Amino acid sequence: MTDASSDASSGNPDRTGAGPAPGPAAAAKAATEAILRDTLSGAHRGVVVDSPPGAGKTTLVVNAARRLAATGRPLMIVAQTNAQVDDLVDRLAGADPELPVGRLHSSEAQPYDPVLDRHPSVVKSAKAAELAGLDVVVSTAAKWAHVKGAGPWEQAIVDEAYQMRSDALLAVAGLFERALFVGDPGQLDPFSQVAAEQWAGLTYDPSASAVTTLLAHNPGLPVHRLPVSWRLPASAAPLVSRAFYPYTPFRSGTGPGERRLEFTAAPDGSAVDRVLDEAAAAGWGLLELPARHTPRTDPEAVAAVAEVVRRLLERGGTAVSERSPEPVPVTADRVAVGTAHRDQAAAVRTALAGRGVTGVTVDTANRLQGREFDVTVVLHPLSGRPDATAFHLETGRLCVLASRHRHACVVVCRAGVAELLDEYPSAEPVQLGVGVKFPDGWEANHAVLARLAEHTVPW
Repeated sequence: MTDASSDASSGNPDRTGAGPAPGPAAAAKAATEAILRDTLSGAHRGVVVDSPPGAGKTTLVVNAARRLAATGRPLMIVAQTNAQVDDLVDRLAGADPELPVGRLHSSEAQPYDPVLDRHPSVVKSAKAAELAGLDVVVSTAAKWAHVKGAGPWEQAIVDEAYQMRSDALLAVAGLFERALFVGDPGQLDPFSQVAAEQWAGLTYDPSASAVTTLLAHNPGLPVHRLPVSWRLPASAAPLVSRAFYPYTPFRSGTGPGERRLEFTAAPDGSAVDRVLDEAAAAGWGLLELPARHTPRTDPEAVAAVAEVVRRLLERGGTAVSERSPEPVPVTADRVAVGTAHRDQAAAVRTALAGRGVTGVTVDTANRLQGREFDVTVVLHPLSGRPDATAFHLETGRLCVLASRHRHACVVVCRAGVAELLDEYPSAEPVQLGVGVKFPDGWEANHAVLARLAEHTVPW
């Protein structure tokens, strides 16, 4: 499939001569209606939705849940983490205060976000039987797996289905008759603590994603995709689409110039300020440190990341977007730092604290999945490394780090990554029955580096 994201986002006539492509809002609405039509018809036991970053997965889940509840079908929703469950329940209760929603939780001391207590329509319990009869019940896959003697529910929605392992799906599949599976195929693969090579290529590989196994056993299920990212700006969507979603291209919900990042304080001429100005103007900036093999918690790179964040906040960044025509301050809670490893994140937090910076989210790609910020600062996974391991080349990790921002992304990296990639060409073992994952991390890294090379500022 040809990557048509740049044509679509510009509104140019399509290549078939059928006239102008529909605008992003119209395209997203048409896709959503088709998904809901297939889901509500009940003609299929499953419906799959592929969604790029920021395409409105949660909005789709909320709309689908409300529509299904209105038909009188008992509905269970499966999410992968407690944070995702609490967010969904909060969004559901906010969108429809009259809709009875059950929050099935664990027996821990603080099993759910206290924000749910403000919704009188939300019923919380550690026992599924106490939530019987409610229109919608939401919980994690791990909690649903321990539910006995309840259901089956006529309908289920599985959120973040690509991050759910197939063995987790098997554990809950007996609780529902049909389901809507929503997820992002470009994000990190499901995590497994044990080696799973012995199952590679088998249709029941427990380490494969729930969607992969579902489609292997049910190839006729309808698969839809959301065609618009409402998070990524026009400067980022074409690159992320081309590098990570070559067969399911998408476009930005906004056009060039509709979002602006500006600073109230003038630059001081430093490399840090120059890369911030480059990112504000172009959406991307690469602060390139000298080539060198370093420890994982490279002190110079960590200091550079902390300086970028400090100057971003010190210069009084403001953002203009479709959400607000007036400049809105880019505060610390709207800034994130992304790393590959937890010890790198800890080092950045310490460096920020030493500079008096608080309130900035600093975490690994795994924990930043699904989150959105105005500006992100990324420590490149391959910066300073002597090798390119499968972990650091994983496509989903780079995709997450490069797709959390609404306005700009600044990448901090040592020079020499392109040469490192050429010294470690992709050489994953070929296994019978295992589909080739494309693009691989080697190719995705080269695509991102090629774009960042246009916006490089030497340290």
